[in-house]
Amino acid sequence: MIKSMTGFGQASFEGGHFQLNIEVRSLNSKFLDLNLRLPKLFTEKELEIRNLITEKLERGKVSISIDYQQQGQQEPQITYNKDLFKAYYIQLQKLANTVEASQDSLFQLALNSPGVTENKFDETLTEEDWNNLKNTLLKAMADCEVFRVKEGAILLQKFHEYINTISKGLASVNEIDPKRVQRVREKLKGGIHDFFGDEGFDKNRLEQEIIFYIEKLDIQEEIVRLGTHLEYFKQVLDDKQSNGKKLGFIAQEIGREINTIGSKSNDADMQKVVVVMKEELEKIKEQLNNIL
Repeated sequence: MIKSMTGFGQASFEGGHFQLNIEVRSLNSKFLDLNLRLPKLFTEKELEIRNLITEKLERGKVSISIDYQQQGQQEPQITYNKDLFKAYYIQLQKLANTVEASQDSLFQLALNSPGVTENKFDETLTEEDWNNLKNTLLKAMADCEVFRVKEGAILLQKFHEYINTISKGLASVNEIDPKRVQRVREKLKGGIHDFFGDEGFDKNRLEQEIIFYIEKLDIQEEIVRLGTHLEYFKQVLDDKQSNGKKLGFIAQEIGREINTIGSKSNDADMQKVVVVMKEELEKIKEQLNNIL
């Protein structure tokens, strides 16, 4: 089973005095890149929240928004900074005296100056509040995981299609190879005969040179290794755990064998097959960027 790194999940909770709405969005990334919007009430739990997210979501560019809304009437606690108020008032008096202006509104101006009045609500994080947030966050992440699994199932089908196309190409390469070797052999013989003409040449020596040349073009080892890599790729696809990094390493090995076959082939028909296999491998590599 494979999982996509693209996902979306949400969950809500409505309690006696507040409401929570949590959204989880994730995109592909090599590591866990977390952007967390956390209400002030829960800032003391930020480390625990981040650890919880890391444990559940593992990798991806993850954005989590936690919206916290208080419900019902809250009794405000109004406090005044007396020293700051006095300092503002004195400065305003001096300015008023400078231009001989009225001082009737100085009290209100000083009272409304920055930092003089503070309205506070009684916000204390309780164990119940924390448990409600944690459970709601877990639900949102579980919802995101379901999304990732569904996306992964779609990608799994595509991967099997791409691998099967490469396997068919490998079968074609295996079928073309004997004919290719024979064509290379005949081409070499014909070229040597044209070069030497009727002067003659050492047939045994020629045979040795042809064998040496064909050995340099031999691709049987690459064919066997490529087949092994393709089967291993399928096995990892069907593992219980999603492992995009391992699939990426196997894809590199598949590419290496396909490239070697292409460079050694020296045959137009085989090159056409190699181009098709490379094209399918590029599709695999592109999709692997989004696999967890």
